[in-house]
Amino acid sequence: MDRRRLTAIGVVVAAVGAAAAVALPSFADDGGAPRSAPTSPAVDGADPEVVEAMRRDLRLDQSQVAARLKTERWATGVVDQLRAQLGADYGGSWLSADGSQLNVAVANPAEAQRVRDAGAVPKVVERGVGQLDTLKSRMDRTAARAEQVSGWYVDVASNTVVVLAEPGAEAAGWRFVARAGVPRQAVRMATEEQPRLLADVRGGDPFFIGNGRCSVGFAVVGGFVTAGHCGRVGDRTRGADGAAQGVFRSSSFPGDDWAFVQVNSNTRVLPEVTDFRGGIARVAGSQEVPAGSSICRSGSTTGVRCGTVQARNATVRYPEGLVGGLVRTNVCAEPGDSGGSWISGNQAQGVTSGGSGDCVRGGTTFYQPVNEILQRNNLTLITTQNFRALSNRR
Repeated sequence: MDRRRLTAIGVVVAAVGAAAAVALPSFADDGGAPRSAPTSPAVDGADPEVVEAMRRDLRLDQSQVAARLKTERWATGVVDQLRAQLGADYGGSWLSADGSQLNVAVANPAEAQRVRDAGAVPKVVERGVGQLDTLKSRMDRTAARAEQVSGWYVDVASNTVVVLAEPGAEAAGWRFVARAGVPRQAVRMATEEQPRLLADVRGGDPFFIGNGRCSVGFAVVGGFVTAGHCGRVGDRTRGADGAAQGVFRSSSFPGDDWAFVQVNSNTRVLPEVTDFRGGIARVAGSQEVPAGSSICRSGSTTGVRCGTVQARNATVRYPEGLVGGLVRTNVCAEPGDSGGSWISGNQAQGVTSGGSGDCVRGGTTFYQPVNEILQRNNLTLITTQNFRALSNRR
């Protein structure tokens, strides 16, 4: 039997083949043991499988998981409120390493009390996040001259734009900064190995494009979203059982890394993310979480892995081209995980783009935010709330 047909990933597609026999890390997995029912009860906003994966990867107990998710939900609302109130003085927000404290940067000391009144901790900084985004945009426009630089992103915690030079190439990184016309004091130089895309051309499920394999992201009306580098408009896909599944109706890469696959009438997509052992995480919406929040991803090569959001608005310089607007995380991934789901609690976050490292020694992975995919393509995310009403629409 072809072992490639024994793995499954992402949003559950009803027509896919057998998946229960593969010992991949799951939302509830702590190794390769046969799966039993999750031992952790659900907490508000997350299924038991997500809770157990967070316990495993973030080394939390049940009460810490519940407390962290509660804080993250509260923080999301506070950040939206303060961003609107502070305007140009808003410098970004992030949760502390243990997820217990929301920090909000302000470029005007007079606004610090407003942040305290909202229950967050103010951090007075030199630059608002809008200024940082402008500096990063200068780098984006100079990307063609980014020699020995693998990417750059806005880091609100340090109030800088972080430039990722290849190991030993810091001088080249500073030359790139100078060419972009960005002041050195607004930049933090770091080193990181060259990211690569996570598409696997060796074949396998959960869905095939020619000889390649990628992972389903999230169900939308008419199909699912995934990574743009997985296929071009008009490329046809097959499910894990080898049967015809759908066709790429839109795809953007490089620049962005998103795609929409329209499925055929024999395929049903569900508002769920698989844990590879028979369990699921249900998708209730797509509210974005701030930096520092916990996050888990599901991919057909390495199963479910969790970590935290490190930064938003990251630009990555892949060998194939520049991709901007990504989210940087400390979660590992490997080839074939591309396009897979990223979820925080029960909220969809994005689809896997690429990264560096692997799931043996750890790594950095970037995802394409799902809300941008939905907005750019006028798509509707299928959730547990709207599934019955929308499941028959195409």
